[in-house]
Amino acid sequence: MASPPCSAASNFDCGLEIKTRSVEQTLIPLVSQITTLINHKDRLKKTEKTLRAIQKVGQAVGVAVGRFVAVGEAIALENEELREEMGHACFEARRSGTAIAQLTDVCGVEQSAGVDRCTVFSDKMAMVKAARMLLSSVTKVLVLADRIVIKQITSSRSRVLVTLEQLERVSTFQEFVQIFSQFGNEMVEFAHLTGDRQNDLKDEKKRARMAAARAVLEKCTMMLLTASKTCLRHPDCESARINKDGVFQRMRLALEQVIEIVTDARPGAEPKALPISIYNGIQDFKARVEALRDCVYCVPCESLAVQLEALVEQTEDFTDSAYTSHEQRENVLQLCHATRQDTHNLVATFSQDQQSIKAREVSEAMELAILKTSHSVSELRRELHNVAVGRASELLKIHSDHAILQALKTAGEDGNLEKVADLARTLTEQREQLVETCRLLCHISGTEPLEITCIHAEETFHVIGPQIISAAQTFALHPNSKIARENLDVFCESWESQLGDMAVLLKEINDVFEGRRGDKRAYLSLPRPGKHSANLKTVKATKLDAEELSTIAKLGLELRLVTSDVDSELERWEDQNHDLARQCGSMARVVCSMALFTRGEGVLKTTLDLFHQAELLSEQGLQLCSLLQDFSTQLLDEERVLMVSEMEKLAVSCQQLQACAKTPVQGKSATFQKVDSCIQHTKGIMTVVASLLPLWHKLIRQCQSEHSSQASPQHWPDTQLSPPLKEDTLNGKGSNGFGVKSLEQHMASLTFLESK
Repeated sequence: MASPPCSAASNFDCGLEIKTRSVEQTLIPLVSQITTLINHKDRLKKTEKTLRAIQKVGQAVGVAVGRFVAVGEAIALENEELREEMGHACFEARRSGTAIAQLTDVCGVEQSAGVDRCTVFSDKMAMVKAARMLLSSVTKVLVLADRIVIKQITSSRSRVLVTLEQLERVSTFQEFVQIFSQFGNEMVEFAHLTGDRQNDLKDEKKRARMAAARAVLEKCTMMLLTASKTCLRHPDCESARINKDGVFQRMRLALEQVIEIVTDARPGAEPKALPISIYNGIQDFKARVEALRDCVYCVPCESLAVQLEALVEQTEDFTDSAYTSHEQRENVLQLCHATRQDTHNLVATFSQDQQSIKAREVSEAMELAILKTSHSVSELRRELHNVAVGRASELLKIHSDHAILQALKTAGEDGNLEKVADLARTLTEQREQLVETCRLLCHISGTEPLEITCIHAEETFHVIGPQIISAAQTFALHPNSKIARENLDVFCESWESQLGDMAVLLKEINDVFEGRRGDKRAYLSLPRPGKHSANLKTVKATKLDAEELSTIAKLGLELRLVTSDVDSELERWEDQNHDLARQCGSMARVVCSMALFTRGEGVLKTTLDLFHQAELLSEQGLQLCSLLQDFSTQLLDEERVLMVSEMEKLAVSCQQLQACAKTPVQGKSATFQKVDSCIQHTKGIMTVVASLLPLWHKLIRQCQSEHSSQASPQHWPDTQLSPPLKEDTLNGKGSNGFGVKSLEQHMASLTFLESK
C-alpha cells in the first residue's frame, strides 16, 4: 500500500515550511480527507454504501478546492508581485482537485466493469500522485498568502520608523502634536498586525521573542510621550536629551527585532544565539548517561567527562557571584565534585564492561554507576535552582516597597543633585544585582521561551536603570517642572512593572521545575466553556490570574492614558480647590486605582474590590452631573443647552457603569467579562470628562468675565484668562482643535501584550 502524501501530522507542507498555526489548521481537514481516500483497504468489499462514501469525500474535496482556489485567484489579482506564483499554484490545486474528484467517481464501477476507466481502486498511484500535488499546491497558496501579511507588517513598520524619525527631530510643541497624531495611527495598525502574528506563530521561541519586543514597544509608548515633552520643555538640558535618545533607540531596536522574527531576516551576521543554559546542558548529559544502557554512545563515552567539565565551568556564574552566600557556594562546589567523581567511576566501569564477554549486557555495577551519576547531576541542578530562585525571591521582597524610587523623587523635588547622585549609585548596584539574578534564572529556567523572557528581563533592568537616573537628574535641575516630574514617574513605573513581571516569571520557572506546566496554551486567555458551574451562588471575591491580567492590560493602559488627560486638563485650572476640579480629581484617583488593578498592583486585590470601586466612580460621576446642573443655571440659553446635552451623556455613562457593577454574575468566565465591561464603561466616563473639562473651564471664565462687576457665586470663584498656550497645547485643544487626548486615545489602542 502506498503511504499517504504527507504522513507526519506536523508536516503538511510537503517541503514548504509552515510557520503559522492558521496555515497549519487550514490544512488539517484536507489532510484528513485525503488520508481517508488513500488509506482504504485494497481488498475492501465494494458495497454500494462504500462507493457512495468514497464518492462523497471526493466531491467534498473538489468543492472545497474550488472555493479555496477562487480566493487564491482573487488575492493574486490584488497583489501583482505574487500574481504569477499564485496563479500557477491555484492552477495546480484546481487540476489536482479535479483529478481526485474523477478518481473517486466510483458509483458506476460495478456496472461498467468492462469499460477501461481509472478509479481510486484501479489506480492507487494516480490517487497518491494527485494527493501529493494537491497538498503541495494548496500549501503553496497558503504560504504565498501569508507572505502578504508579512509585507503588511514590514510596510507598517517602515511607516512607523519614518514618523519616529520626524518625532525625534521636532522642535516645537505644535509640531510634536501634529506628528504624534500620525504616529499614533501608525502604531495602532502595527500593534494589531504584530499581535495577530504573535498568536499565530508556531515556533514558541519566536512567539516569546515577539512578546518581548512588543512589551518594549508598549512600555516605551508612554516614555516617548513624556521624554519628548520634557526635552521640548527643557531643550538645553543634557540629561533630558540623553533620556529621550534612549527611548527612541530602544523603540528602533524593538521594531527591528519584530521584523527579524516575521521575515526570518539575517541582517549582517547570524542572529545572536541563545547561550547554552545549565539546565539544557544537564538534560543532555543525563540523556547520554542513561543511553549507555543501550550502548548508543559506546565510542565517545570518555567525552562525558569533558561535557561535565563544561557544565562545571558554567556553574562559576553561581559560585563566583559576590551575592552568593558562603554556604550556597560550598554546596554547589561539593555537588560538582561528587558528580565529577561519579562520572569518572561510570567511565571506568563502562570500559571494564566493554572488555568483558558480556559486553552487550548491562552489569549491576554499570547500572549502579549510571544511577549514581544521574542522581548527582540532578542534585546539582536542584541546588542551582534553589540558589537562583532564592536570590530572586529575596530581591523582589527587598524592592517591594520601591524605597529607592521614592527617595529619588523626593531628592529631585528638592533639587538636591548631590543626593540624586548618591541614590543613583545605590540604584545602579540594585540594577546589577537584578541583572545578574536574571542571568542565573536563565540558566535554570527549563524552557527556551522562558530563557528568552529572562534575557528580556535582564536587558530591561540594564536599560531602565540609567534612564531613571537621567530622568531624576532632569527633575532635580528643574524641580518645579510638572513635565519632568511626570517623566520620572513614568520611568519608575516601568521599573516597578518589570519587577512585577519578574515575579510572574519566577512562578513559571518553579512550575516547570516541579512539573506543573499542564496543557495551558499561551494564546488562550479566557477560561474554557463548561469549566465552571452555572448554578447561582453567592458572589465570591476572586483574583485574576496572570493570563487574565494580560488580557485586560491593554484596557489598563487606556485608563492610565485617559486619566493622564484629566490630570493635564486640571493642571490648567487656576483654582485647584474649585468644587468641579476637586470632583474630577477625585474621580481620576479612583480610576487610577482601577488601572493598577489591571496590572495586579495597588490596593484593589479582588474583583469585588474592583466592582465596589466602579460603583463609587458612578456615584461620583452623578454628583459631578449635579454640580454641572447648578452651574448651567448661570449660563445663557445657547450655552445652557450645550452644557445640559453633554451632562446627559455623562449621566448615561455613569448609570451604565452602575448597572454593570451591580449585575450579579456566576462563573469565572462571566466574572471576567464583567471586569472587562466595568473597565470599558469607566474608560468611557473618563473620556467624556477629559473632553468636557476644557469646555467647562472656558464657560466658567466667560461667566466670571461677564459678571466681573457683580459678586461671584461661591461655587465658581473668579479666575483670570490663561496666557497663550505653549506646552499646554499638548494637554488641551490647539488651534486646530486636536489635542493630545485624541492622540493618546489612538495610542491606547496599542495591544503590545500577549493578551489574545
